[in-house]
Amino acid sequence: MSLNPRLVKESFSVVEPQAERATAYFYGRLFAENPHLRAMFPPAMNVQRDRLFSALTRIVWSLDSPDSLAAFLSQLGRDHRKYGVIAEHYTAVGNALLATIRRFAADIWDHEIEAAWVAAYTAAANMMIESAEDDEGVSPAWWLAEVIDHELRHRDIAVITLRPTQRLPYQPGQYVNVQTARWPRVWRTFSIANAPRKDNTIRLHVRSVPGGWVSTTLIRHTRIGDTLMVGSPMGTMTPREQSMRDVLCVAGGTGLAPLKAIIESIIASGRRPNIHLLYGARTSGELYDLPDLIAMESSFPWLRVLPVVSDEQSYDGMRGHLPEVTQRFHSWAEHDVYVCGPPAMVNETVRRLQIDGVPLSRIHRDIVQAER
Repeated sequence: MSLNPRLVKESFSVVEPQAERATAYFYGRLFAENPHLRAMFPPAMNVQRDRLFSALTRIVWSLDSPDSLAAFLSQLGRDHRKYGVIAEHYTAVGNALLATIRRFAADIWDHEIEAAWVAAYTAAANMMIESAEDDEGVSPAWWLAEVIDHELRHRDIAVITLRPTQRLPYQPGQYVNVQTARWPRVWRTFSIANAPRKDNTIRLHVRSVPGGWVSTTLIRHTRIGDTLMVGSPMGTMTPREQSMRDVLCVAGGTGLAPLKAIIESIIASGRRPNIHLLYGARTSGELYDLPDLIAMESSFPWLRVLPVVSDEQSYDGMRGHLPEVTQRFHSWAEHDVYVCGPPAMVNETVRRLQIDGVPLSRIHRDIVQAER
């Protein structure tokens, strides 16, 4: 059974426009054939459906990039341990997935396409299973973490400091899944806002989003002394340690979190590149971390922080939307660029930077977006 990325991609492109119906069918089929698996999932499935299709999309379009795909699948396999996923569950998921693709790509389906999907899923599942098995006994399935500080920086934004009970190994720029006692089985992703520390503490920048069960709980109902559950660190937007290029960071809202961790790590490394941080928000009141950034700037002369506000006419600093603001400066073509924030902002920023001559290979972002 040989892997054929072309057939997988062609058939998946037929399914993509029907993503909402396809994911609903997938979970309906999975739970109908395996009712016991329903208890592993949250009561509301809307976010879970989005995550499934986002991960599947990334896997399919990365089939021609084996190193990148292997790194992503390894992280995914380790992370799925927190759900209680075991090797046998992959068979049930694979059967439901194959039935879903077959149904929604029926017009082009044949034995060759089916064989390509079976080969692709088998390879991906084996990689995730092996990663989870390797991780077992080395790291916990999840970490318990005590809330040791909780700062409400804006009515909808909090900076929360956690101390995991065991060492949490991660790289600057990565994110973790978080579960609160208030919402069992409901996990949401948040970027870690600091480089690794000797005291093992991590900071999360949390914005309450409409209907956000976990984000609202973390801001409104979480107190110092509470315990949260934290999943395995994930993400590939990490600093390029061997690079000697100057750095541009473009942060929208709480998308600042992973970029702040990356900047901290560059400073700690002893390198002295010029770092420009464009830090954008709708109003000046939402520039919630500006005092900390100004303190970083004063202690590291190679860092320049440029706050940007889009929706406040009376603001006397730089105004505009981040994608457009990046074009007000000299060329960034020789920089390493890190972009994080709302997906639309990230996509438009990346598009404009490419037009202005920045190679895509030097623009770093995470395809899987944390709940910012």
